[in-house]
Amino acid sequence: MPAVSKGDGMRGLAVFISDIRNCKSKEAEIKRINKELANIRSKFKGDKALDGYSKKKYVCKLLFIFLLGHDIDFGHMEAVNLLSSNKYTEKQIGYLFISVLVNSNSELIRLINNAIKNDLASRNPTFMCLALHCIANVGSREMGEAFAADIPRILVAGDSMDSVKQSAALCLLRLYKASPDLVPMGEWTARVVHLLNDQHMGVVTAAVSLITCLCKKNPDDFKTCISLAVSRLSRIVSSASTDLQDYTYYFVPAPWLSVKLLRLLQCYPPPEDAAVKGRLVECLETVLNKAQEPPKSKKVQHSNAKNAILFETISLIIHYDSEPNLLVRACNQLGQFLQHRETNLRYLALESMCTLASSEFSHEAVKTHIDTVINALKTERDVSVRQRAADLLYAMCDRSNAKQIVSEMLRYLETADYAIREEIVLKVAILAEKYAVDYSWYVDTILNLIRIAGDYVSEEVWYRVLQIVTNRDDVQGYAAKTVFEALQAPACHENMVKVGGYILGEFGNLIAGDPRSSPPVQFSLLHSKFHLCSVATRALLLSTYIKFINLFPETKATIQGVLRAGSQLRNADVELQQRAVEYLTLSSVASTDVLATVLEEMPPFPERESSILAKLKRKKGPGAGSALDDSRRDPSSNDINGGVEPTPSTVSTPSPSADLLGLRAAPPPAAPPATSGAGNLLVDVFSDGPAAQPSLGPTPEEAFLSELEPPAPESPMALLADPAPAADPGPDDIGPPIPEADELLNKFVCKNNGVLFENQLLQIGVKSEFRQNLGRMYLFYGNKTSVQFQNFSPTVVHPGDLQTQLAVQTKRVAAQVDGGAQVQQVLNIECLRDFLTPPLLSVRFRYGGAPQSLTLKLPVTINKFFQPTEMAAQDFFQRWKQLSLPQQEAQKIFKANHPMDAEVTKAKLLGFGSALLDNVDPNPENFVGAGIIQTKALQVGCLLRLEPNAQAQMYRLTLRTSKEPVSRHLCELLAQQF
Repeated sequence: MPAVSKGDGMRGLAVFISDIRNCKSKEAEIKRINKELANIRSKFKGDKALDGYSKKKYVCKLLFIFLLGHDIDFGHMEAVNLLSSNKYTEKQIGYLFISVLVNSNSELIRLINNAIKNDLASRNPTFMCLALHCIANVGSREMGEAFAADIPRILVAGDSMDSVKQSAALCLLRLYKASPDLVPMGEWTARVVHLLNDQHMGVVTAAVSLITCLCKKNPDDFKTCISLAVSRLSRIVSSASTDLQDYTYYFVPAPWLSVKLLRLLQCYPPPEDAAVKGRLVECLETVLNKAQEPPKSKKVQHSNAKNAILFETISLIIHYDSEPNLLVRACNQLGQFLQHRETNLRYLALESMCTLASSEFSHEAVKTHIDTVINALKTERDVSVRQRAADLLYAMCDRSNAKQIVSEMLRYLETADYAIREEIVLKVAILAEKYAVDYSWYVDTILNLIRIAGDYVSEEVWYRVLQIVTNRDDVQGYAAKTVFEALQAPACHENMVKVGGYILGEFGNLIAGDPRSSPPVQFSLLHSKFHLCSVATRALLLSTYIKFINLFPETKATIQGVLRAGSQLRNADVELQQRAVEYLTLSSVASTDVLATVLEEMPPFPERESSILAKLKRKKGPGAGSALDDSRRDPSSNDINGGVEPTPSTVSTPSPSADLLGLRAAPPPAAPPATSGAGNLLVDVFSDGPAAQPSLGPTPEEAFLSELEPPAPESPMALLADPAPAADPGPDDIGPPIPEADELLNKFVCKNNGVLFENQLLQIGVKSEFRQNLGRMYLFYGNKTSVQFQNFSPTVVHPGDLQTQLAVQTKRVAAQVDGGAQVQQVLNIECLRDFLTPPLLSVRFRYGGAPQSLTLKLPVTINKFFQPTEMAAQDFFQRWKQLSLPQQEAQKIFKANHPMDAEVTKAKLLGFGSALLDNVDPNPENFVGAGIIQTKALQVGCLLRLEPNAQAQMYRLTLRTSKEPVSRHLCELLAQQF
């Protein structure tokens, strides 16, 4: 930038500013300003032409007056005239005035555009930068239409100066954000990516900001930026602070650029190229290593810059969710921040760990910090940090620690801030329901919740406990006894009266044998609360009274006396009056049999999505979808597929890597309708294992299999409420699977839940469960844009002979998917015979009028129908020898693609579906497994042996089954996981 000459000091401006500062009152200031405005107006209108210096001085004064808060209604033309000056300072003041004072609808825009066009064509870098700054500052649509085509050319021109490129990139970014449709995508898009290799770090920083914004709408056009971003990041991370002196901030090389590069990489899935991916992993490991080094400065700026890179690195690791070692290391690093003296770091650590808890690889590592998080919940002074601690406890909860976490959250609830009490109540209710093995504990928890925070217990919470008690015979007596005792407290919340009224009206007979809870005592206890309650609760209690007449005939006279009371028959509230009249007449006129029929016990409620969970989603907003919906299996439960599943993440404010639309996971599907005393209300297909004692009803597996009973031949769509249309496209009507389809399929070989596909428009999530030869899969389609999808049609296609090997029945989905919304599709699956090829999922829709289509491989592989089989060593070797024919064995020796960790290997084998047999192989380092593949036609026994060689970083995998194609296919599937 040219230096300002000594003559450009504008002494008149300095004197004016000094006069304004010396004014003793507002009136004096206004008087001085009016005097100056009159002087400037006379100069502009005078016959004598003003030179450039005078125009500049007066325009500066007008600008200063405007900044003081006064309106300026003249001088615009003089500012436009300054744009034609060849002096930098005069042109600068002209552009400054226009950027601040000129309206985008001004009549002068055409003149301004002409002046800008002349400066852009001048090839003078200083003038070009001023023009680009003006375009960006004004940012109007008219300017966008005028220059949107010129700026990309300037950006990628070989002769453009670095400062011009930098300004052009930021100017184009501003125009794109204001009017995306005005920026044309062309051949320049491929060239702008190569700016990431530019020698000038300022150009690279501006280019990264531009590419990050552009790639969100056009990811394929900028896919080549991944390798260049990794390369540039690697050079920065591995450099010393002296290598990039001009861009080193308190001993941290280029922190802003590093953060921008990490955010750019979060716009894409992990690199497909092994070399690029390896280099990126090395970069991430280097950042984590540097975080452990002693600080090079004690100044807060150093730690801020260092931690900014660290947290963005962790966000990228969480986004990829594919490197177990990095995820665990990230968790350990965040664990160190949980006790840091800096409150902001503790907050960020808790927030990031909430997201880490959703990964199958890092969930166990997150759980190791439970004591620290509980301590934070109790002792933190900052309410926002306490809220994040509560979110993290919710996220890390599973069957093994549910009682401890629920207990701590209940204890915290007694002193929690009023603003978050309702949210805590909802979380406690969800966790108690989700992980209840003993339903008496569930009832105790909810009643305790009402006692502690009754005002914050919404209708959804106590509705839910009533549904569960109604649907389970084994807990009804306990619930009646417990709620009866709770009602005896002198101060009893109205929600407790509602729960007590319903439960005693339905199941009070189960405790009526005890003299302490005889029918008259129950009625007396409830009626003592009647006059203290609201109209809605009184109406419920009147219904309880008429139920008592049916359950306990000895109370009939007493209750009829209450109903006859003038306060009821002549009640000012129509609802109460009507109930009293009708119930009194019913009890007087109807015979015992009619009364028993009319007032019989409530039937079981049909199960649907938990209303508590739905309320928490509404309360937290769309960003909480993934946090609330993820399900995981408890590794210690009797899950047929074993393994470790992703956990629910936090319901806190999403971090930069969080799914802001709530599309990373989908709402839990409705559980099957239960019958009273049979089945398991809380166990749906994503449950963590048995939720009731086996003696009290069928096991979860039996319930699941009865739920997925295959359709009768005469009713092939019996499982579906809304059958899909018959005219679905066949294999020839759809395009080939996307290139990364096999890689996406491999991610689900050893797990059942996760994100199957994601781009800038659409996200597809999967939740599935398989038992014997049957399965159920839930596909969740999330619209990540703000524009509605039209003609949305997902279809499952059977290539080749798969139709005879695998039956997949689909439920129809809505043809329109609103922006930011999510739809669910249910698939019922039956394995008829062993198969080698997965079905295809074809998704077609229209976005912004343009047809979109993609084809994926549905994550249904033969190992999903594994049933783990336990056997002794002698039985294993006997069976191993029986499967000794060459065609029955498949063996593969391969190099490890991932770090060789015994626990991760064990988790993957369990997720694959086989049972792991201990003390069978003479070498304790080897893994031995057994299982049976269940199909409708036959069962295929399978034995496997995995021999890791840590020194050579190699594996030898041997599988033996009774069918040659199955052996080879299973061997290929499993080998790709290591």
